[in-house]
Amino acid sequence: MRVIYLGTPQLATIPLRALAAMPSIDIVAVITQPDRPSGRGRVLTAPPVKVCAKELGIPIILQPETLKDDAVVAQIAALQPDVGVVAAYGEILRKNVLAIPSHGYLNIHPSLLPLHRGPAPVTSAILAGDGEVGVSVMQLGSKMDAGPILRQHRQPLLPTDRAGVLTEALFHIGARLLTEVIESYVAGSLIPTPQDDALASYIGLLSRDVGVIDWTSSATTIDRMIRAYDPWPGTSTSAAGTNLRIMAGDVCAAPAATTPGTIVDTAQGPVVVCGEGGLLLTQVQPAGGKAMDARDWRRGTNLERFG
Repeated sequence: MRVIYLGTPQLATIPLRALAAMPSIDIVAVITQPDRPSGRGRVLTAPPVKVCAKELGIPIILQPETLKDDAVVAQIAALQPDVGVVAAYGEILRKNVLAIPSHGYLNIHPSLLPLHRGPAPVTSAILAGDGEVGVSVMQLGSKMDAGPILRQHRQPLLPTDRAGVLTEALFHIGARLLTEVIESYVAGSLIPTPQDDALASYIGLLSRDVGVIDWTSSATTIDRMIRAYDPWPGTSTSAAGTNLRIMAGDVCAAPAATTPGTIVDTAQGPVVVCGEGGLLLTQVQPAGGKAMDARDWRRGTNLERFG
């Protein structure tokens, strides 16, 4: 089976390795984003999928600036793939690219589609307080994350789950599901199930400022933010004119103080008054510093409330 693989970040190396281990799969090319400057030194750095593809000995690695280039589209078409697999590639595929593989493209999306379509589905599920989370292997179409589903996995969404760790775990599960269905899908014995668009929900691209805490929100809402925006963009608050990242906390009863943002010292540690309930801070990170126990941070400040 001739496969082209489109992906870029570290997460996308998980299904790539799973497919490469299948004797029936011939990954004829990997398509990934160009090398980009990275880090403080702005050193030109290859995307993780490129590094992985070289390690796996995949013969062709393409890094076009865009798939809107007709010459690039012709180059991909010349590969004559049976099927494509897309995992966090970084560009929406147009119809002429979608039409290249004879069996279309498959995609791993870490949500229980049609819920949480878009680029940050696990974040969306945590923010919504869902009781379940999951991963879907789906057929890619022209509408974002709206294609028919081949297989789904679902599991409880735990009150301690964080977006980064959970997304990686779901990609490992999704990679396994992909290897289980790709052969029967191409053979025509597995028929995808259409999604119900009426049940769809969406999340857009995250911006840096979505994690700024409004202490008039409930403690439950703020706790979800902390877990949903980990590792990026993080959840933070203004502390005497500087930025303090709130890394972890526990929802608790509201202290006697009534003004949201007030910090109350307790035997367990500093508790912040919220619009409803309180948040016991357990780990914080001062601007320019390292993550630390919230009790240690509190011993170094007499701050009365967050701004």
